[in-house]
Amino acid sequence: MEDVRVATIASLTPLEELDADPFLVDTRSQHAMCERWAADKGYVVIRQLLFYGLPPDHRMLWADVEAGAVDLFVAPNARVLERAVTSAREFSAECERRGVRLETAGLDEPAYDATKKAYVHRRLSMPTAGYDGC
Repeated sequence: MEDVRVATIASLTPLEELDADPFLVDTRSQHAMCERWAADKGYVVIRQLLFYGLPPDHRMLWADVEAGAVDLFVAPNARVLERAVTSAREFSAECERRGVRLETAGLDEPAYDATKKAYVHRRLSMPTAGYDGC
């Protein structure tokens, strides 16, 4: 049996939205959710995509598909997908047209208390200072 090759989708949401919707800002947790979903199904994650408001026909989305390297896209949930691309409906239609599956992981989002929000804020606001979030 051949491995199903997955590209995970996360939304690059501005840090200013951390208090309003921390999961949309926490790209690491978004990718982790997708990776858990893929692992539970025995799929292989080959690419992590991160973008905000990308047009559904943007070549970056389709390069790995056209190269035969991606069989499936997975986003954590519809809310993330709607933020990542300009139109989730059009992206879904483009996936169908190209014969690529599109899934949402649909797992429970992590809980965010003040400490976890501070961790996300610190990780995302200090990358040029050498902080890598570990």
